[in-house]
Amino acid sequence: MAPSTLKVDRHTKRKLNNGQEIPIAGYGVYTLTPKETVDLVYEALKQGYRHIDTAVLYGNERESAQGVAKFLKDNQGKVKREDIWFTTKIWNSDHGYNETKTAVDKIASKVKEHIGYVDLILVHSPKSNKEKRLGTWKALQELQQDPKNGSLEIRSIGVSNFGVKHLEELFAWDGFKVKPVVNQLELHPWLPHHKIRDFLVKHDIAAEAYSPLTQGENLDDPELLQLAEKHKINKVEILLKWSFLQGFIVLAKTAKVERIKQNLEVLPESGSVSLDEDIVKALDKPDSHQVFTWFGSDPTVYVN
Repeated sequence: MAPSTLKVDRHTKRKLNNGQEIPIAGYGVYTLTPKETVDLVYEALKQGYRHIDTAVLYGNERESAQGVAKFLKDNQGKVKREDIWFTTKIWNSDHGYNETKTAVDKIASKVKEHIGYVDLILVHSPKSNKEKRLGTWKALQELQQDPKNGSLEIRSIGVSNFGVKHLEELFAWDGFKVKPVVNQLELHPWLPHHKIRDFLVKHDIAAEAYSPLTQGENLDDPELLQLAEKHKINKVEILLKWSFLQGFIVLAKTAKVERIKQNLEVLPESGSVSLDEDIVKALDKPDSHQVFTWFGSDPTVYVN
């Protein structure tokens, strides 16, 4: 079970296995339209976020980078490019060695002129096949280790939605050179993924949580509502604090400006995050396996 208090705040960064440091609070742009993305990314940065998470699939990489560039331009001398973490992801249809190199070229054409480099590229999911997954990793390893041979500097590489089987497959490959720095997963009390998390801890791979609020699906869970009422604490605050107390890097997504601020303010300006021990105990659901993304089909158990 997680501690009920943890010394983290909105400026905390997690040191990854390659020495890079990633802000633990991230703003996700999934489902945001290109038109609104620039302004919402700008607003997230204005409120204090220093970590933006996009993907090829989302169709808003360019606008995410433009939002970052606009914020940096307006805050010259106060915030540097190196202060902001920018993640994107390679989609399933771009798996394979050559396909991934082409996909990175396309990413470069959208973001390079605005932000220069990307901090992290993830393999969005394992949903292709072994040959293509390993081909994608081969390409990403090469591009990350020798950026002069590619169109874009990639400072870190990682995976998303990988189960233990997919990670073991990668580690056993004779071409394996660069360990993933993170595995980004759907993580919340109803999908704690303990087996995967234990594997990640063992191999010094950070767990990054998406959909920490269950995409709203479980916000009316009777037990959660009772906890919120009993302890006089907002249910969203409970779930976000729960995620930070687990030691996750946490991605919160919203298209509402006021909620961008509220989500970040779950973390203190300085000090520690805490939840009543009763809440932490009540949300300890080791055997729960409720998937709210991917149309209810857990990608971490994908077989091919």
